[in-house]
Amino acid sequence: MGSLDSNNSTQTQSNVAKFNPLDPEEFRLQAHQMVDFIADYYKNIENYPVLSQVEPGYLRTQLPENAPYRPESLGTIMKDVQNHIVPGMTHWLSPNFFAYFPATVSSAAFLGEMLCNCFNSVGFNWLASPAMTELEMIVMDWLANMLKLPKSFMFSGTGGGVLQGTTSEAILCTLIAARDRKLENLGVDNIEKLVVYGSDQTHSTYTKACKLAGIFPCNIRAIPTYIESDFALSPLVLRRVIEDDVAAGLVPLFLCATIGTTSTTAIDPISQLAEAANEFDIWLHVDAAYGGSACICPEFRQYLNGIERANSLSLSPHKWLLSYLDCCCMWVREPNVLTKALSTNPEYLKNKRSEYDSVVDYKDWQVGTGRKFKSIRLWLVMRSYGVANLQSHIRSDVRMAIMFEQFVKSDPTFDIVVPRRFSLVCFRFNPVKEFEPGYIELLNKKLLDCVNSTGRVYMTHTIVGGIYMLRFAVGATLTEDRHVISAWNLIKESADALLKRSYYVI
Repeated sequence: MGSLDSNNSTQTQSNVAKFNPLDPEEFRLQAHQMVDFIADYYKNIENYPVLSQVEPGYLRTQLPENAPYRPESLGTIMKDVQNHIVPGMTHWLSPNFFAYFPATVSSAAFLGEMLCNCFNSVGFNWLASPAMTELEMIVMDWLANMLKLPKSFMFSGTGGGVLQGTTSEAILCTLIAARDRKLENLGVDNIEKLVVYGSDQTHSTYTKACKLAGIFPCNIRAIPTYIESDFALSPLVLRRVIEDDVAAGLVPLFLCATIGTTSTTAIDPISQLAEAANEFDIWLHVDAAYGGSACICPEFRQYLNGIERANSLSLSPHKWLLSYLDCCCMWVREPNVLTKALSTNPEYLKNKRSEYDSVVDYKDWQVGTGRKFKSIRLWLVMRSYGVANLQSHIRSDVRMAIMFEQFVKSDPTFDIVVPRRFSLVCFRFNPVKEFEPGYIELLNKKLLDCVNSTGRVYMTHTIVGGIYMLRFAVGATLTEDRHVISAWNLIKESADALLKRSYYVI
């Protein structure tokens, strides 16, 4: 009996082992079916509520408790995608998505992602995939040229660039490089003296990166900003804080300046901040995750003035240059400082090319070792559209944001809270100017809930300088004028409904 069971088990294992997970013809058939599904999703995306309407835990009630023992057909799986997954999606690609910052996509980027997945290269060093490494170097120099960066940031000069996953990784890597360079002279026992700086508008990931790098929380300076300066970091205030820290025996290490803060797209004055950073030997990193992409347009390039005095720069093409998530470009002036801090050299990765320093090994430019062939995606975007069309895409979004801004300005019951710089409009409903701030905040919360609950539009809010405001970010790839006009009409209708329901007394 035991022998029979053993034979059956062996036979079952044999049958299961016969399956081919990558049959070219089966892949061709299923991939065509998947492309049809994706194309239909993009075509019909306006039919879905932008903000998912499901409740927490909904999916567990819809799917089995365990994975299937026997294979299921793609058709069966895709029915569940349509019936259970899609309803739980907040549709970032919807033309009516005006929340956060956009996550742009394009046909070229999709094709590039297909090639990236096709090759499945793990390009930790040059030898592992020479084309992958060298294309990334070329693409980073191409984008640097589009941004008119100095040669000190380019491989064709004395610097270089790398594709990170997100801004979080870019900040962490540069912070570690700055830390190790400073501690080389001070000694590792003095890490508790290191101080880092940013404004209270610097992205929240900065504090996380500082903690990961071993910076004491009490030494992370979030310098207050004010509406009078449009919430940009003041060089004068920064200098005073630095001088106080030096007088207290602390060691200034790192400054993160921002071009396009998350809440209001505030722009820190790079040139003036660089003066203090250079004087006190502070590593200056410029986080241009959102606003940096716009600097390929001459009319926005001014925001990068002074970048030649920074140590590093990062921006995210997945936000505004039609490249799928994740894609963060990071440049450094001194690659050797970065690689010295992040390099690993296990025996199994040693090779003559790397030992003679004749190649770039990108494993030493990032936190992890493995990495995807993401540069091919950005390469296809640049080649398929060219600089002219990428500039046109950005200008179109800015133009639509200006249109929305004019709608707000033309209505006396609404205010523009901070100046619009790119394609984000920060505004609030303020029908009676004498109302208390707390009441205005409550009113705007109700307005935001009314708009988002319709499923027709999705916006978000922020609080800066104690002011509650609504954010309207234009930038989804499929957004057109009609979507912006429709969104404004919905906002107005919702505001009028609030008045009619007498939530307050005029």
